[in-house]
Amino acid sequence: MTQRIAGHLLVECLLAQGVTHAFGVPGESYLAALDGFYQHRDEIEFVICRQEGGAAFMAEAHGKLTRRPGVCFVTRGPGATNASIGVHTASQDSTPMVLFVGDVASDQRDREAFQEVDYGAFFGAFGMA
Repeated sequence: MTQRIAGHLLVECLLAQGVTHAFGVPGESYLAALDGFYQHRDEIEFVICRQEGGAAFMAEAHGKLTRRPGVCFVTRGPGATNASIGVHTASQDSTPMVLFVGDVASDQRDREAFQEVDYGAFFGAFGMA
């Protein structure tokens, strides 16, 4: 059995679903997925943005225009909270959108790790989950 990198598999799953574009701010918490985007750069375009809010709005607009889920990738903590306004807009407008958030290592959860956020509580509190 061949070992595979999870981030590469994630990108391959997006491709299998017909995703052609993803928007985001590169972050260390999802380097494997970024490597997967690079590996499949001829099939799916990762649009690098300056700020997570802009990336989320781009994904929301892409979803609105194509009627297929817009895809956004952000890093943990401030990256996710910056993206929340775009997620809120997608929720309010019923725009199809998927937000991927790089997270702290699983063995560091619930230990106040660097930039750790309880995303279920954060996004759920505003009716976005």
